[in-house]
Amino acid sequence: MKPLPELPPLPALTRAECELVDRYLEVLDQVGRINPARAAHTYGALRAAQALVGRATALRDALTLMHDRGESRLHATTLARALRVLDGERRAARATLPPESAG
Repeated sequence: MKPLPELPPLPALTRAECELVDRYLEVLDQVGRINPARAAHTYGALRAAQALVGRATALRDALTLMHDRGESRLHATTLARALRVLDGERRAARATLPPESAG
């Protein structure tokens, strides 16, 4: 069995930034499951839509906490690196339209 490639280390993040990234990825995952261009069954999409409410609330709470603590700036470059390490590109791709099939 071939060993898995070594992942790059996560950039240094505050606890609040970690929470933001985690909650954002959870929202992305749910939106990807709901995506009508990719979903196969209404029941799975319905369950994901129901879960999205809670995930979006947790994302809002993470951002509210950051704002209340005076963290008024998002360090987009650093957060983007963290999202890439955590497979954010693949997860975000599920929320977009798939390539148009030739035919």
